[in-house]
Amino acid sequence: MSIQSPPDELAVTIDTLRTSFREAPEPPIATFTADTALEDGYRTQATIREFNLTIDEPPVIGGTDTGPTPVELVLAALGSCQEIVYATYARINNIPIDAVRVKAEGRVDLRGFFGVSDVPAGFQDVAFTVEVDSPASPEVIAELVAEVNARCPVLDILRSPVPVAGTYLHNGQHVVPN
Repeated sequence: MSIQSPPDELAVTIDTLRTSFREAPEPPIATFTADTALEDGYRTQATIREFNLTIDEPPVIGGTDTGPTPVELVLAALGSCQEIVYATYARINNIPIDAVRVKAEGRVDLRGFFGVSDVPAGFQDVAFTVEVDSPASPEVIAELVAEVNARCPVLDILRSPVPVAGTYLHNGQHVVPN
């Protein structure tokens, strides 16, 4: 007979939310927002809820290096989302996790950004490595990896086409791109 420790506060929150969402009469859709404004050169200020973040480019492409680049933020979003989903599903499945670390990298052909070649401006590819420290067996961790990859919102966003719509204003008036 094994003795289980009582669930931690996050496990209780996760269980409560899962029960609530399972029984919800309408889909529990969450809307996330970020407001950004170009300040100087490439330096941008982002406001996400009550958090402020400076975004910039490295000097080699004209920035002042006062913050991460937008594409680095995408990679950080992937890594941190993976870690959060590991924390969630480790608790749901009662899998002990001592640590989770993610290293993500993406390759961008800068000719697309600078408009000097007809290549995509975004990532050519993205690769990431997840390092899990756990006393659980490799088979249990393999099942956890599959569950996390099926449930990670940022991984899903990067893997699947997402409808994106933009509205453009010039001095308060709508502009239609050519």
